[in-house]
This record gives sequence, C-alpha cells and structure tokens, in this order.
Amino acid sequence: MAMCATCGSEVQGKFCAKCGSPVPVAAAPVPPPPQQQAPQQPQYQPPPGNQPPPQGYPQQGYQQPGYQQPQQPGYQQPPGYQQPGYQQPGYQQGYAPPPAGPQAAGLQDNMANALCYLLTLLTGILFLVLAPYNTNKTTRFHAFQAIFFGAGTIVAFIASSIISLILLPIPFIGAIVSLILHLGLGLGVFILWLMLMYKAYNNEMWVLPVIGPLAQKQA
Repeated sequence: MAMCATCGSEVQGKFCAKCGSPVPVAAAPVPPPPQQQAPQQPQYQPPPGNQPPPQGYPQQGYQQPGYQQPQQPGYQQPPGYQQPGYQQPGYQQGYAPPPAGPQAAGLQDNMANALCYLLTLLTGILFLVLAPYNTNKTTRFHAFQAIFFGAGTIVAFIASSIISLILLPIPFIGAIVSLILHLGLGLGVFILWLMLMYKAYNNEMWVLPVIGPLAQKQA
C-alpha cells in the first residue's frame, strides 16, 4: 500500500483522503531485453581425398595424413606385445648343431653293424670305404668279419660241389650224400648269417672261429 509523502497517511487511490495531495504512481518495471544468440556455424564435412578444410571452419573429425594421435596418459601395452618386424636387441634363436658320427648319415651304430652282413662281401666293402663308418672300430670289425664270412662261404660251396662231383658216379648213395651235403651247408650258412646280424644289431662282439681273430687284427 502507498504512503502519502505530505502527511504520512495510508493512501488508497491517486489522492490522499486526509490532505488531498496527489500520490505519484510507481513506474512498472521494464523487462530486460532478450539476449541474442550467435548464429551456429554449420559443421564442416571434409571433401573426398582427405583434404584440409578451408580457413575458418572447425576441424571436427579431420585428421591430417601421417598424423598420429598422442597416446592417452595411463595407457599401457599388454604384456608380451611386440610390434611387427621388431626384434629385441641381443636376442638370437637357439641353434641345434647337427649330430655327428653315424647318426648324421641316418644310421645308428648297431644298425650299421648289422647291415655289414646283409650282402657279406659287398656290404662289408661298402662300410669299409663309406664315411663315417670306416672310422668306427666296431663297424670295421663287423665289416671285415662279413667279408671273410662271405669269402669262406664261397669256398665252402665250391668244396661241396667238388665233393658232389666225386660222389655222383656212385649209384644212389652218391646222389643222396650230395643232396644232404648241399642242404646242410646251405641251412648252416643261413642260420649263421642270421645269428651274425642279430648279434651285431644287439651290439655284441660275436667272434667266429678262424675268421674272427683275423677281422680283429684288420680292424
């Protein structure tokens, strides 16, 4: 409620009822002018080919060629990660030298010893000239014994043939004796040949009579 400036009474209306003085009317508050918003600049779309935007446009989503964003703080590469083509200094892959001796040729000692008796004369000579078997004393022994065994077998068959020629003129008995002689000699040589290969494969030094000591001297 307004108060009179002259008498200090309460006034209802434009004039004071007590002294008749006019009461000034309070001016209505003037609202503030509306704020003007700046026009929003259109967002720039980069042209094809990754070309830089013209001057004055904000560079949103644009990345220069060859530019690499800096690594965020606190980021750590996972353990064991290695960049392609990178090799740690001083690192060398393990190298296993090839085995030496008969293993380098693909045969173990016991297999080479047994094969010396396979074709007797031929394989014995082969292992005497074939490296590195010719440097192994055990293999040399079996090779020499195989050579002597093959030579002795040839001599034994020649001798049995001569005996058979002598016995053939005897009717009936000569033929039977010759047959038994050849079959017995062939079976005995075959069994002896198998035993020689078996003993050699098991790394056993089986020395035959007569030819065994000769082979030991040559080896």
